[in-house]
Parts: sequence; C-alpha cells; structure tokens
Amino acid sequence: PMTEIRRSEDAFVDELFGSAPGHGAAMIAATFPRIYIDPNRDLIDLDPAMLDGPWSDPLVPSRKTELGVGLIWRIMPPDIPLYDRQLTVAEVRGRIEHCWKPYHQAVADAIDAAHRRFGKVWHVNCHSMPAVGNAASEDGPVPRAEFVLGDRDGTTCEPAFTAFVAGELRDMGYEVKINEPYKGVELVRRYSDPAKGRHSLQIEVNRKLYMDERRIERSRGFSRVKADLDKLVAAICRYARENSG
Repeated sequence: PMTEIRRSEDAFVDELFGSAPGHGAAMIAATFPRIYIDPNRDLIDLDPAMLDGPWSDPLVPSRKTELGVGLIWRIMPPDIPLYDRQLTVAEVRGRIEHCWKPYHQAVADAIDAAHRRFGKVWHVNCHSMPAVGNAASEDGPVPRAEFVLGDRDGTTCEPAFTAFVAGELRDMGYEVKINEPYKGVELVRRYSDPAKGRHSLQIEVNRKLYMDERRIERSRGFSRVKADLDKLVAAICRYARENSG
C-alpha cells in the first residue's frame, strides 16, 4: 500500500531546509523516491539475488543490503517485501542512468563549483529518520535522539564543523547525538576529503518533531522546526564564509 511505501520518504525535508538558497547556499533535492533507487548507496551496494541475470560489474553488498535497504530496497522496513519477482538487469540499469547518476552529477557539480571558487566547501546532506528504530535498522527498536549528525566517525569533515552544528542545535534546546545510530553513508563518503577542504556532514531530523509519521502529514511542530532550521542554515553559511579561502 502507498501508505506503507511512503514511510520510506524523507518527507518534507526539502521544505524544512528550503531557505538555503536565500542564505547563499546551493540546494539539490532528489525528485525520485529512495525506495526506487537510493542515492545514498554506492553502485556496488546491490543484492545480486534481486536480479534476473548476471551483473557485469563487481558487487560488494554492505550491511545495508543485508538489512534489505541497499541501492535497490528489497523490503519496506521492517519486513514488508517490495517485489514479487526478480528485477531485470535492464530496469535496474535504467534507474541508475535516469535517477542515481543525474542526481550525483548535480551534487558533484555544485560541490566542485564551490570548491573552485572558495578553496573550501561544506556539504550538508539532509535526511529525516523515524522516531523509533525497527528490526531492520542497525540500532533496533529503540527511541532516537531529536537530531543525529553523521561524519563517519570524524572522517568526512573537520571535527570543529560537527561540533559547531551540534552546538547550534543544542543551544536551541534539541537533543543531539553524533554518529549514533547514523554515521552517514555514500553521500558524505563520496564527497568528503577534509584535508583538501571538502567537508561533508549528514543531518538526520527526527520525524516526531514535525510530522505525523502514520499519516505523512505536517504536525503543529513543523513551523517551529522549519524556523529553527532556517537559523541553523544561516549559521552554517556564516561558518563557511568565515572559514573559507
């Protein structure tokens, strides 16, 4: 049912962070659902058992694929099967060519352009997370913090930037955890190189703050969270201006 499938969405996140261009930052939003093909996974992170034929490139399925949420999701977590057949190699290739690659090209182009202009770039990867984990998530069925920042254990951005963002959110009264349970996946890994001034940080917003998770509707908290994230985006942009070039 669509009501189940839509629980995979990072619903309304583009609206929550929508003030970014007004503060001078580039903003890129995927126009396809991650349950169809997930841009936050590497192309090698694919379960060959989902395919009806051989895949010509090497595959290295990760823990995400084992849990059913790799490049092509096998389940709607925690355990609802998404397909009643194997996928053809051609249709998976099509998803890569028409969705995954154009999105990543847009992200790479924006990051490269900023880096050429300023010598440094701060890339913020924006997500939402269910309020409670489940049997298919790495943390299990436990309540989550209001915000989770992921820098892959301090490898994708300078520690000062992670600490800065955490501090801004905590000053607003939010509970913040770092790399627990989300460390960041492909979108921060692929575009980070702190030694060369390329910093990537993932931000997960707890959906309980701003939406009804069952109905996929904005809640009364939406306006407050959006206003606070506008302040956060403004602060991040100030940080970038003060620390670049």
